[in-house]
Amino acid sequence: MSDLPRGDLSVVLGAQWGDEGKGKLSDILCAQAEVCARCQGGNNAGHTIVVGDVKYDFHLLPSGLINPNCVAFVGTGVVVHLPAFFEELEKLQKKGLNCDKRLFVSDRCHLVFDLHQTVDGLKELELGRGSIGTTRKGIGPAYSSKASRSGLRIHHLYNFEDFSTKFRVLVENKRKRYGHFEYDIEAELIRYKALAERLRPYVVDGVWFIHQKIKENKCVLVEGANALMLDLDFGTYPYVTSSNTAIGGVCTGLGVPPNKIKKVIGVVKAYTTRVGGGPFPTEQLNDIGEHLQTVGFEFGVTTGRKRRCGWLDMVVVKYSTMINGYTSFNVTKLDILDQLPVIKVAVDYIHNGKPMLSFPSELELLEEIEVKYVELPGWQSDISKCRTWEELPVNAKKYIEFIEKESGVPVEWIGVGASRDAMIHRVQ
Repeated sequence: MSDLPRGDLSVVLGAQWGDEGKGKLSDILCAQAEVCARCQGGNNAGHTIVVGDVKYDFHLLPSGLINPNCVAFVGTGVVVHLPAFFEELEKLQKKGLNCDKRLFVSDRCHLVFDLHQTVDGLKELELGRGSIGTTRKGIGPAYSSKASRSGLRIHHLYNFEDFSTKFRVLVENKRKRYGHFEYDIEAELIRYKALAERLRPYVVDGVWFIHQKIKENKCVLVEGANALMLDLDFGTYPYVTSSNTAIGGVCTGLGVPPNKIKKVIGVVKAYTTRVGGGPFPTEQLNDIGEHLQTVGFEFGVTTGRKRRCGWLDMVVVKYSTMINGYTSFNVTKLDILDQLPVIKVAVDYIHNGKPMLSFPSELELLEEIEVKYVELPGWQSDISKCRTWEELPVNAKKYIEFIEKESGVPVEWIGVGASRDAMIHRVQ
């Protein structure tokens, strides 16, 4: 295993539309990491990690909690729904994880209220057929409150009289916007007064905390949520999440300078999936798509929704690489392609007879393009027991090498199954 740098940040980011399987790599790297941090998103994210016969689902909390020697940190850029925070924590503890004095939350994190979840549903209804397909966890409305400077942060909880006044104003403003809806303000305030005291031992000055860990020369791993194509600025807007999922979100979400980021690993599924609405040029609404969905067990960790499936899209991967500057890739779920005799990879979008320069900002153009594919031979053998590069079939190696050639990024890690150890580390 390659060593993670000390006193600097290593980052794991999704390179497609999310659900690439980032959790397993984070778990492996957290064996070295002393700090595992989240920098953006909320409990709309999802990582599944399998350890032996136990499956851990992470949504809001960093998956580094699995390593008893690792501290988990929820950074400033994350929006936190406190009931979900404690519910997830309790589930992990019931499965045997001791999280005592290993979990910390920035005092600058914005709060997600049930109010935001209500508004999330109302916004989707308002959009009708043009709905985004959100998780309805209230993440977007919470970030909207943050951007409009009407949001409430964790530190506000500890001046509860002022918090209560601001919370009432927040609710009434939403009622003015969406019409009257049932919401028991006083009951919610009682609940949050209790939650504030329960949360108090976890709260730290987030900026000081992460910089202190860097100063102490700790090995810090940043675990990105969602993925590049869901970034608020660079994704398939408006079919995106409400935070910056790209590398810049690490700096703004943790309060660290760019020169502290030394390793950026992009996680690329061996095919492409996405959940919710929005364009998907390589989607396969046929037997191939059904095969990928069924064999890959493609259901969202957070939503339970069936994922849309299609061929690997190198236009997306190269666009993602331009923005995030990956130092290496982790290609996941390569074993799902085991049974296919021929595997297609998208290499260009053709518009009006010419290749497009990159992934377009104007989504309507995607309805007019022709996707150019390269066909590669399958390997039609079980690779789930392979643990070294040398054990992989020749055509599986050629598939990985094709990804490297097209992207210019070395593939360092290759996922070949669901279990914790089903990962090949390819030393360059």
